[in-house]
Amino acid sequence: MARPTLEVAEIFRRFGDRYRLEAGALSLAQRRVMTAIERCRTAALGGHVEQCDRCHYTRVWYNSCRNRHCPKCQSLARAHWIERRNAEILNCPYFHVIFTVPETIAAIAYLNKAVVYGILFRAAATTLRTIAGDPKHLGAEIGFFAVLHTWGQQLQHHPHVHCVVTGGGLSRGSTRWIACRPGFFLPVRVLSRLFRRLFLQYLQDAFDAGRLRFVGALDSLSDTTAFARHLAPARTTEWVVYAKRPFAGPRQVLDYVGRYTHRVAISNNRLVDITTDQVRFQWRDYRAESEPKTMTLAATEFIRRFLLHVLPAGFQRIRYYGLLGNRHRSGKLARCRQLLGITPPPAAAASAPTTAAPDYRDRVEALTGLSLRVCPICHAGGMVAVVDFPAWSVPAIVNTS
Repeated sequence: MARPTLEVAEIFRRFGDRYRLEAGALSLAQRRVMTAIERCRTAALGGHVEQCDRCHYTRVWYNSCRNRHCPKCQSLARAHWIERRNAEILNCPYFHVIFTVPETIAAIAYLNKAVVYGILFRAAATTLRTIAGDPKHLGAEIGFFAVLHTWGQQLQHHPHVHCVVTGGGLSRGSTRWIACRPGFFLPVRVLSRLFRRLFLQYLQDAFDAGRLRFVGALDSLSDTTAFARHLAPARTTEWVVYAKRPFAGPRQVLDYVGRYTHRVAISNNRLVDITTDQVRFQWRDYRAESEPKTMTLAATEFIRRFLLHVLPAGFQRIRYYGLLGNRHRSGKLARCRQLLGITPPPAAAASAPTTAAPDYRDRVEALTGLSLRVCPICHAGGMVAVVDFPAWSVPAIVNTS
């Protein structure tokens, strides 16, 4: 896996100070994300020096920021997450369902991220479980996880959740497995109408409880009449719920989630060029059959768009429901395997969620096939840590004679 030559971190280091001056008001969370990305894998965070115990080759490793918004810190987190999910995949079809809110709602969501994103999760999950549980449709308890994305291909604010759903579930009483029709999950129009009704009801409840705040251009929405007028068009327009064709199999599910769950805004691989004041990056035009295109933005505008997607502290952007709900997951998955005739996973894999995260070197090797323990020069010796250095210090010079 080749390392990208351009990084979001470089954009932040070169233009971050200018953006802080021009932007004015930045949230504490946004400032922390900027600082974390700027310092990631630099002397600012400290690190250690390793030396080969055979040929004495020496290299320096700087510590990572581990911020979930940092493009460089997601690969290992993604690999560890996949390991934990591997034992939960069932031998059944899986579907990908996307729930999106209209632009009028997105504006409210940006000012009330924790509340409205939470409503988005709740409305989408309740919609799927309600329609799937209806005997007129499937009549089963399904399992799924939902991932929040707040961006489009051009980095604009576009809140939506991606749900990966089992194509079937347990009957009432868990006496049998009920499979969906081949190639068909649930009617999209029915899902869309219920999702719209539930979301708007939950949003109204939040407004009535005084949990929403409005400032700037939306300040007038604090008034009950103005809020109702703002939501009126959303009550009659069709909301976008998109069900993609089923995955080809369980293996494709893992391949998919591995690329999708731990991505924030943009990956380093999409960056094309960084000039004195502009950033160019690749994007796909889904209205033109996913045609690849290139967009050029002022560097400060790029940073502004990136920071639109900073999540509130502690907000969970991956959530589990139904058969995958944390409380009853083990028991219900065991029953599903029994009904589907699936051999239970090894005990170690089944207990993975409660074990400590593996050593980062093991995760790098599993992800890339490259060993960080073996000397990259002589390929015979082992790399041994010889010096640890604290943040903001210069690594000690190691005698390699």
